[in-house]
Amino acid sequence: MSTNFKLLLISIAFLSACNSDSNKEKTPAPAATAIMPADSTKSYDQALIDNKKDPSCGMPTTAGVSDTLHFKNKVLGFCSTECKESFLKDAEKSFASVEFKK
Repeated sequence: MSTNFKLLLISIAFLSACNSDSNKEKTPAPAATAIMPADSTKSYDQALIDNKKDPSCGMPTTAGVSDTLHFKNKVLGFCSTECKESFLKDAEKSFASVEFKK
């Protein structure tokens, strides 16, 4: 066998081994997308929340709080994560209009 032919066989064997599926790193399957937000099952004690109404939409916190935020030494309750995110877009201005419990 010629030297060139031997080198060709060795190269083919090496490339085959490198491209083998068993040597490839497996990519994990993507995680399933949740239909409901994880925080929709949370429940917060009304005594721990400082505001009467959701500062973003005005819904009474007694109707339900699914997210909270610690802001300026107060615990603010929100009916949803979306309302909390809306509050955070201009937190200083929104905080000025918060209706606190007495």
